[in-house]
Amino acid sequence: MQSIQTSHLFRLTSVKPLEGLLKYRQYCMEATKKTLAKSSQKRRLSPIDETPLEPWADLDGLEYFRCPKTGSLFLGEMASPEHWKILLEELAQYRYSKGFHKEIRQQRLENVYAPKIAWIENSLRLHGLKKAHLLEVTTPPSALTDLLKEKKFFEEVVNISEMDMALGNAKIKNADAVILLESLDRVTLPDQLLKNVYACLNPSGLLFVTALVSSGFDTMVLEKKNAYLYPPDRTNCFSLEGLKKILTRSGFRLVEVSTPGVLDVEVVQAHLAKGVSPSLSTFEQQLFRADSETILNFQKFLQQSSMSSFARIVAVKEER
Repeated sequence: MQSIQTSHLFRLTSVKPLEGLLKYRQYCMEATKKTLAKSSQKRRLSPIDETPLEPWADLDGLEYFRCPKTGSLFLGEMASPEHWKILLEELAQYRYSKGFHKEIRQQRLENVYAPKIAWIENSLRLHGLKKAHLLEVTTPPSALTDLLKEKKFFEEVVNISEMDMALGNAKIKNADAVILLESLDRVTLPDQLLKNVYACLNPSGLLFVTALVSSGFDTMVLEKKNAYLYPPDRTNCFSLEGLKKILTRSGFRLVEVSTPGVLDVEVVQAHLAKGVSPSLSTFEQQLFRADSETILNFQKFLQQSSMSSFARIVAVKEER
Protein backbone atom coordinates (compact mmCIF):
# COMPACT_ATOMS: atom_id res chain seq x y z
CA MET A 1 0.00 0.00 0.00
CA GLN A 2 1.44 3.35 -1.02
CA SER A 3 1.30 6.79 0.58
CA ILE A 4 1.68 9.90 -1.55
CA GLN A 5 2.92 13.33 -0.53
CA THR A 6 2.34 16.50 -2.52
CA SER A 7 4.50 19.49 -3.37
CA HIS A 8 1.51 21.46 -4.67
CA LEU A 9 1.30 24.36 -2.21
CA PHE A 10 -1.49 26.91 -1.82
CA ARG A 11 -2.93 29.20 0.83
CA LEU A 12 -6.03 28.66 2.93
CA THR A 13 -7.55 31.84 1.47
CA SER A 14 -7.53 30.29 -2.02
CA VAL A 15 -9.60 27.21 -1.16
CA LYS A 16 -11.56 27.68 2.06
CA PRO A 17 -10.86 30.97 3.86
CA LEU A 18 -11.90 31.02 7.50
CA GLU A 19 -13.49 34.45 7.16
CA GLY A 20 -15.89 33.29 4.45
CA LEU A 21 -16.42 29.91 6.09
CA LEU A 22 -17.82 31.34 9.34
CA LYS A 23 -20.88 32.82 7.61
CA TYR A 24 -21.43 29.63 5.62
CA ARG A 25 -20.99 27.52 8.77
CA GLN A 26 -23.66 29.50 10.59
CA TYR A 27 -26.02 29.02 7.66
CA CYS A 28 -25.33 25.27 7.70
CA MET A 29 -25.89 24.96 11.44
CA GLU A 30 -29.22 26.79 11.28
CA ALA A 31 -30.37 24.77 8.26
CA THR A 32 -29.40 21.53 10.05
CA LYS A 33 -31.38 22.46 13.16
CA LYS A 34 -34.46 23.25 11.04
CA THR A 35 -34.14 19.87 9.32
CA LEU A 36 -33.73 18.01 12.62
CA ALA A 37 -36.87 19.73 13.91
CA LYS A 38 -38.82 17.99 11.12
CA SER A 39 -37.53 14.52 11.89
CA SER A 40 -34.87 13.36 14.31
CA GLN A 41 -33.48 10.12 15.65
CA LYS A 42 -30.55 9.40 17.93
CA ARG A 43 -27.40 7.82 16.58
CA ARG A 44 -25.52 6.03 19.31
CA LEU A 45 -23.68 3.25 17.43
CA SER A 46 -20.65 3.75 15.20
CA PRO A 47 -21.36 3.07 11.49
CA ILE A 48 -17.91 1.51 11.34
CA ASP A 49 -18.59 -1.54 13.52
CA GLU A 50 -21.59 -0.66 15.75
CA THR A 51 -19.38 0.22 18.72
CA PRO A 52 -21.38 2.29 21.28
CA LEU A 53 -20.51 5.97 20.86
CA GLU A 54 -19.42 8.26 23.70
CA PRO A 55 -20.45 11.93 24.17
CA TRP A 56 -17.75 14.23 22.81
CA ALA A 57 -18.79 17.88 22.45
CA ASP A 58 -21.72 20.23 21.97
CA LEU A 59 -21.33 22.48 18.92
CA ASP A 60 -23.81 25.34 19.23
CA GLY A 61 -26.57 23.01 20.36
CA LEU A 62 -25.66 20.10 18.09
CA GLU A 63 -24.04 17.22 19.96
CA TYR A 64 -21.24 15.12 18.52
CA PHE A 65 -20.28 11.65 19.72
CA ARG A 66 -16.96 9.82 19.50
CA CYS A 67 -16.09 6.23 18.60
CA PRO A 68 -13.80 5.03 21.44
CA LYS A 69 -12.06 2.49 19.20
CA THR A 70 -11.09 4.76 16.30
CA GLY A 71 -11.55 8.34 17.52
CA SER A 72 -14.04 9.06 14.71
CA LEU A 73 -16.66 11.75 15.36
CA PHE A 74 -20.37 11.59 14.48
CA LEU A 75 -23.32 13.93 14.78
CA GLY A 76 -25.58 12.43 17.44
CA GLU A 77 -28.97 13.43 16.00
CA MET A 78 -29.94 12.46 12.47
CA ALA A 79 -32.91 13.41 10.30
CA SER A 80 -34.69 11.00 8.01
CA PRO A 81 -32.69 10.23 4.84
CA GLU A 82 -35.34 11.99 2.74
CA HIS A 83 -35.08 15.21 4.76
CA TRP A 84 -31.29 14.94 4.82
CA LYS A 85 -31.17 14.70 1.04
CA ILE A 86 -33.18 17.93 0.74
CA LEU A 87 -30.84 19.63 3.22
CA LEU A 88 -27.71 18.62 1.27
CA GLU A 89 -29.25 19.81 -2.00
CA GLU A 90 -30.20 23.16 -0.48
CA LEU A 91 -26.71 23.73 0.87
CA ALA A 92 -25.02 22.67 -2.38
CA GLN A 93 -27.05 25.29 -4.24
CA TYR A 94 -26.24 27.92 -1.61
CA ARG A 95 -22.54 27.08 -1.60
CA TYR A 96 -22.08 27.51 -5.33
CA SER A 97 -24.47 30.40 -5.93
CA LYS A 98 -24.25 32.54 -2.79
CA GLY A 99 -21.59 31.03 -0.55
CA PHE A 100 -17.93 31.95 -0.34
CA HIS A 101 -17.00 29.28 -2.94
CA LYS A 102 -18.39 31.54 -5.65
CA GLU A 103 -15.78 34.21 -4.94
CA ILE A 104 -12.81 31.85 -5.21
CA ARG A 105 -14.13 29.48 -7.87
CA GLN A 106 -11.14 29.85 -10.20
CA GLN A 107 -8.65 29.35 -7.37
CA ARG A 108 -10.49 26.23 -6.26
CA LEU A 109 -10.41 24.89 -9.81
CA GLU A 110 -6.64 25.29 -9.87
CA ASN A 111 -5.82 24.15 -6.34
CA VAL A 112 -8.56 21.64 -5.51
CA TYR A 113 -10.09 20.13 -8.64
CA ALA A 114 -7.14 20.04 -11.06
CA PRO A 115 -4.91 18.05 -8.63
CA LYS A 116 -7.78 15.65 -7.89
CA ILE A 117 -8.39 15.01 -11.58
CA ALA A 118 -4.68 14.34 -12.09
CA TRP A 119 -4.75 11.94 -9.13
CA ILE A 120 -7.74 10.06 -10.56
CA GLU A 121 -6.24 9.86 -14.07
CA ASN A 122 -2.87 8.65 -12.81
CA SER A 123 -4.41 6.00 -10.57
CA LEU A 124 -6.62 4.67 -13.38
CA ARG A 125 -3.62 4.58 -15.71
CA LEU A 126 -1.55 2.66 -13.14
CA HIS A 127 -4.34 0.06 -12.89
CA GLY A 128 -4.66 -0.27 -16.65
CA LEU A 129 -8.11 1.34 -16.82
CA LYS A 130 -8.37 3.34 -20.03
CA LYS A 131 -11.58 5.00 -21.23
CA ALA A 132 -13.11 4.24 -17.86
CA HIS A 133 -16.80 4.50 -17.03
CA LEU A 134 -16.67 6.92 -14.12
CA LEU A 135 -19.34 7.53 -11.48
CA GLU A 136 -19.18 10.63 -9.29
CA VAL A 137 -21.29 10.26 -6.15
CA THR A 138 -22.01 13.69 -4.71
CA THR A 139 -24.73 16.27 -4.17
CA PRO A 140 -25.20 18.25 -7.39
CA PRO A 141 -24.26 20.75 -8.61
CA SER A 142 -20.66 19.59 -8.78
CA ALA A 143 -17.93 21.61 -10.43
CA LEU A 144 -15.95 18.39 -10.84
CA THR A 145 -18.48 16.65 -13.10
CA ASP A 146 -18.13 19.04 -16.03
CA LEU A 147 -14.34 19.12 -15.67
CA LEU A 148 -14.23 15.32 -15.85
CA LYS A 149 -16.52 15.28 -18.89
CA GLU A 150 -14.15 17.62 -20.72
CA LYS A 151 -11.40 15.02 -20.42
CA LYS A 152 -11.03 12.60 -23.32
CA PHE A 153 -9.45 10.18 -20.85
CA PHE A 154 -12.87 8.93 -19.68
CA GLU A 155 -15.41 6.99 -21.72
CA GLU A 156 -18.34 8.22 -19.65
CA VAL A 157 -18.90 10.38 -16.57
CA VAL A 158 -22.14 10.02 -14.62
CA ASN A 159 -23.21 12.02 -11.57
CA ILE A 160 -25.59 10.67 -8.93
CA SER A 161 -26.80 11.96 -5.58
CA GLU A 162 -24.92 10.49 -2.63
CA MET A 163 -28.14 10.09 -0.66
CA ASP A 164 -29.78 8.28 -3.58
CA MET A 165 -26.80 5.95 -3.64
CA ALA A 166 -26.98 5.42 0.13
CA LEU A 167 -30.71 4.66 -0.09
CA GLY A 168 -30.20 2.15 -2.89
CA ASN A 169 -32.06 4.24 -5.46
CA ALA A 170 -29.19 4.12 -7.97
CA LYS A 171 -29.66 1.61 -10.77
CA ILE A 172 -26.15 2.00 -12.14
CA LYS A 173 -24.03 -1.08 -12.76
CA ASN A 174 -20.64 -1.82 -14.31
CA ALA A 175 -18.79 1.30 -13.22
CA ASP A 176 -15.01 1.10 -13.58
CA ALA A 177 -14.44 3.71 -10.88
CA VAL A 178 -16.46 5.61 -8.27
CA ILE A 179 -15.51 8.98 -6.79
CA LEU A 180 -16.53 9.93 -3.24
CA LEU A 181 -15.10 13.38 -2.56
CA GLU A 182 -16.09 14.03 1.06
CA SER A 183 -19.37 12.18 0.51
CA LEU A 184 -18.70 9.93 3.51
CA ASP A 185 -18.45 13.12 5.56
CA ARG A 186 -22.00 14.19 4.67
CA VAL A 187 -24.33 11.21 4.36
CA THR A 188 -26.47 9.80 7.16
CA LEU A 189 -25.75 6.21 6.13
CA PRO A 190 -22.03 5.93 5.26
CA ASP A 191 -22.00 2.15 5.67
CA GLN A 192 -24.97 1.77 3.33
CA LEU A 193 -23.38 4.16 0.86
CA LEU A 194 -20.28 1.98 0.64
CA LYS A 195 -22.34 -1.20 0.37
CA ASN A 196 -24.20 0.19 -2.65
CA VAL A 197 -21.04 1.63 -4.22
CA TYR A 198 -19.49 -1.84 -3.96
CA ALA A 199 -22.49 -3.32 -5.78
CA CYS A 200 -22.27 -0.93 -8.73
CA LEU A 201 -18.52 -1.41 -9.34
CA ASN A 202 -17.03 -3.87 -11.82
CA PRO A 203 -14.70 -6.53 -10.37
CA SER A 204 -11.40 -4.85 -9.44
CA GLY A 205 -13.04 -1.45 -9.94
CA LEU A 206 -11.48 1.53 -8.16
CA LEU A 207 -12.92 3.69 -5.40
CA PHE A 208 -11.56 7.20 -4.79
CA VAL A 209 -12.24 8.75 -1.38
CA THR A 210 -11.31 12.10 0.15
CA ALA A 211 -12.30 13.18 3.65
CA LEU A 212 -11.53 15.46 6.55
CA VAL A 213 -10.16 13.25 9.31
CA SER A 214 -10.43 13.68 13.07
CA SER A 215 -6.94 12.23 13.54
CA GLY A 216 -5.32 15.12 11.64
CA PHE A 217 -3.17 17.74 13.32
CA ASP A 218 -5.43 20.79 13.15
CA THR A 219 -8.51 18.80 14.20
CA MET A 220 -6.63 17.30 17.15
CA VAL A 221 -5.30 20.69 18.26
CA LEU A 222 -8.53 22.69 17.87
CA GLU A 223 -10.94 19.90 18.89
CA LYS A 224 -14.48 21.31 19.31
CA LYS A 225 -13.24 24.84 18.54
CA ASN A 226 -12.47 23.84 14.95
CA ALA A 227 -14.72 26.00 12.74
CA TYR A 228 -14.31 23.49 9.90
CA LEU A 229 -16.23 20.87 11.89
CA TYR A 230 -19.98 21.37 11.39
CA PRO A 231 -23.01 19.56 9.99
CA PRO A 232 -24.13 18.60 7.48
CA ASP A 233 -20.80 18.89 5.62
CA ARG A 234 -19.02 17.14 8.52
CA THR A 235 -21.83 14.99 9.84
CA ASN A 236 -19.21 12.25 10.04
CA CYS A 237 -15.56 13.00 10.73
CA PHE A 238 -13.79 9.66 10.53
CA SER A 239 -10.29 9.21 11.83
CA LEU A 240 -7.87 7.77 9.30
CA GLU A 241 -8.10 4.44 11.12
CA GLY A 242 -11.89 4.65 11.05
CA LEU A 243 -11.91 5.29 7.30
CA LYS A 244 -9.64 2.33 6.66
CA LYS A 245 -11.80 0.05 8.78
CA ILE A 246 -15.13 0.97 7.23
CA LEU A 247 -13.69 0.59 3.72
CA THR A 248 -12.14 -2.82 4.35
CA ARG A 249 -15.30 -4.03 6.11
CA SER A 250 -17.24 -2.95 3.01
CA GLY A 251 -15.17 -5.23 0.75
CA PHE A 252 -12.42 -2.93 -0.47
CA ARG A 253 -8.66 -3.47 -0.50
CA LEU A 254 -6.68 -0.30 0.15
CA VAL A 255 -3.96 0.51 -2.39
CA GLU A 256 -3.25 4.13 -1.43
CA VAL A 257 -3.77 5.79 1.94
CA SER A 258 -2.36 9.31 2.11
CA THR A 259 -2.85 12.52 4.05
CA PRO A 260 -1.45 15.03 1.54
CA GLY A 261 -2.86 18.08 3.30
CA VAL A 262 -0.85 21.29 3.30
CA LEU A 263 -3.00 23.53 5.50
CA ASP A 264 -3.00 22.08 9.03
CA VAL A 265 -0.71 24.66 10.61
CA GLU A 266 -2.28 27.54 8.66
CA VAL A 267 -5.76 26.46 9.76
CA VAL A 268 -4.73 26.65 13.42
CA GLN A 269 -2.97 29.98 12.85
CA ALA A 270 -6.15 31.38 11.25
CA HIS A 271 -8.16 30.35 14.31
CA LEU A 272 -5.61 31.91 16.65
CA ALA A 273 -5.78 35.15 14.65
CA LYS A 274 -9.56 35.14 15.18
CA GLY A 275 -9.11 34.92 18.93
CA VAL A 276 -9.82 31.21 19.29
CA SER A 277 -7.87 29.89 22.27
CA PRO A 278 -7.32 26.14 22.16
CA SER A 279 -5.27 24.51 24.87
CA LEU A 280 -1.79 24.49 23.32
CA SER A 281 1.19 22.55 24.62
CA THR A 282 4.53 24.32 24.98
CA PHE A 283 5.71 22.60 21.80
CA GLU A 284 2.64 23.79 19.84
CA GLN A 285 3.10 27.36 21.10
CA GLN A 286 6.68 27.26 19.89
CA LEU A 287 5.63 25.83 16.53
CA PHE A 288 3.13 28.60 15.82
CA ARG A 289 5.80 31.20 16.55
CA ALA A 290 8.28 29.54 14.20
CA ASP A 291 9.50 30.87 10.85
CA SER A 292 7.91 29.80 7.55
CA GLU A 293 10.62 27.24 6.74
CA THR A 294 10.11 25.43 10.05
CA ILE A 295 6.36 25.39 9.55
CA LEU A 296 6.74 24.08 5.99
CA ASN A 297 9.02 21.29 7.21
CA PHE A 298 6.53 20.39 9.95
CA GLN A 299 3.69 20.25 7.42
CA LYS A 300 5.79 17.89 5.28
CA PHE A 301 6.29 15.73 8.36
CA LEU A 302 2.51 15.59 8.87
CA GLN A 303 2.07 14.41 5.28
CA GLN A 304 4.77 11.78 5.52
CA SER A 305 3.47 10.50 8.87
CA SER A 306 -0.21 10.33 7.80
CA MET A 307 -1.08 12.98 10.38
CA SER A 308 -2.59 15.72 8.22
CA SER A 309 -6.32 16.37 8.53
CA PHE A 310 -7.04 15.83 4.81
CA ALA A 311 -7.06 12.20 3.68
CA ARG A 312 -7.27 10.59 0.27
CA ILE A 313 -7.64 6.90 -0.40
CA VAL A 314 -7.71 4.62 -3.42
CA ALA A 315 -9.30 1.22 -2.90
CA VAL A 316 -10.00 -1.79 -5.12
CA LYS A 317 -13.18 -3.84 -5.06
CA GLU A 318 -12.39 -7.39 -3.92
CA GLU A 319 -14.64 -10.29 -4.79
CA ARG A 320 -16.35 -11.87 -1.78
